[in-house]
Amino acid sequence: MDVPATGARFGSAGDSSGDETRARFERDRHLRALRARWRTASLAAGWRFPSDWALPEVDAVCAAVVRHGSTGAENALAGLGRARAAAGAGLSETLSDLAALHAVLADPDAVDGFVAPDVDATPARLLRVTALAWADVATDQLVHTEVTDPLTGLPSAAYLRTRLGEIYRGGDNEANVLLTVSLDLTSVSGWPRLTAMILAADAVKAVFDTGECYATIGPSAVAVLAERNERLATRGVALRRALNERLSVDPQLRDVARPLVSAVRLPGTHDRACELLTELAHS
Repeated sequence: MDVPATGARFGSAGDSSGDETRARFERDRHLRALRARWRTASLAAGWRFPSDWALPEVDAVCAAVVRHGSTGAENALAGLGRARAAAGAGLSETLSDLAALHAVLADPDAVDGFVAPDVDATPARLLRVTALAWADVATDQLVHTEVTDPLTGLPSAAYLRTRLGEIYRGGDNEANVLLTVSLDLTSVSGWPRLTAMILAADAVKAVFDTGECYATIGPSAVAVLAERNERLATRGVALRRALNERLSVDPQLRDVARPLVSAVRLPGTHDRACELLTELAHS
């Protein structure tokens, strides 16, 4: 996985503005190519939810590899490990994704990313850095089960599961529904993905402002635990309007972050409701 920094020959002190422009263009081209090949390899290795693969930390890893080679990417990989854990990816899936990156870098001739990722072939130091960073976040989530997502300001899925437990113990599950907002961010990368979730959270909080429980349940999904009453349909329409208004302001999100709002009745048991949350998080 130790490869030369692809952009190392550019950007010397004596470059003219034209040379600098070409250097930036070449770096961007390598970044896009590496990202595309890595994604292809990761999906082929079994990444379960393609729309959730892209994160800003993925771009940070690609930039570190292009500039410094894999030996200079450890900090970026630690950031990715933390981000994967926060997004709900398991350790096995996270390390398989790392193996896909290693396989792509080890076989630069496989231009389409069709390689054979092997976790056991990935350098131990990179596995260790990524796994420890993932574990830090995963352990913290176990200890602090009712946390607030720092990005959106919404509670976590763990908190929503706790509230669902209270609903079921009180026998009120038939009087409530899960209203979900899912964003199609398949073609969105980098920070615009985070912007989309911030805007979605703001819309949810603006419409459901009378004590409802809501939470971030996945990298591109938010859920609201709401009462089944005559106002629900009207508020659903208002939420769609609020989402479209907010997303249309950003030209990078206007045509690609298509929001889907749906209401789902709660199943018969709390265990099944928790399974439903997991399904909705990736729908």
